[in-house]
Amino acid sequence: METYLRLLCVLSTLAGTGYTLSCTVCLVQGPPLCTGNNVTCPLGRVCGATHTINMEGGVKKSEMSGRSCVKESQCGHPGSFSSTNGKSRKGISCCYSDNCTQTQPEFLPESDTPNGLTCPSCTANGTRWCDTGVTIKCTGQETKCITQYSKMTGTVSSELILRGCATPSICSIGNESVLTDGISVEVQITCSGSSAGLHHHFHPAAAFLMSMWFLMTV
Repeated sequence: METYLRLLCVLSTLAGTGYTLSCTVCLVQGPPLCTGNNVTCPLGRVCGATHTINMEGGVKKSEMSGRSCVKESQCGHPGSFSSTNGKSRKGISCCYSDNCTQTQPEFLPESDTPNGLTCPSCTANGTRWCDTGVTIKCTGQETKCITQYSKMTGTVSSELILRGCATPSICSIGNESVLTDGISVEVQITCSGSSAGLHHHFHPAAAFLMSMWFLMTV
């Protein structure tokens, strides 16, 4: 588990344009904000702080906070992901100077109101696909059906597929493979506005946070 946590701190590696910042990198179980070492970010990245709460049966099961270099497009775009196993809510805040301290990340408002979308929902280990016939009614701003595949190989190995409902912010951020501490991590997500006709998007950091939750709960 400690290896998984370290991996979350290095899931921002693609270059942008324009400038570099020095940002704090850390990850802890609990509320924000954590402290850690400062690193030089890739070009175009800014200092981001994330706060993730994982719920199961309406009860908070775990809470995780991190700080790292993030794509500026992520800033101010919180999101959430739901499946039959529970819900993960993620907030993110950013700041734009060397070694700056972010404000506490905020979440989207909670909503149990169905939005009319129904998505397949399942989780499975050791495979690239799952389909149990179970569906979930999406609520609030979770207007996308999501399928997430994650694979880790090396000193720790795991393969996981997740399906459920997600906000567009979870679906639309990026694509990443990471090699660190002898472990290779690949995360891929497909999203659509219905249970059929999926189109490809990829989301590394937020998706991997969700992977962490399900690896601990399934």
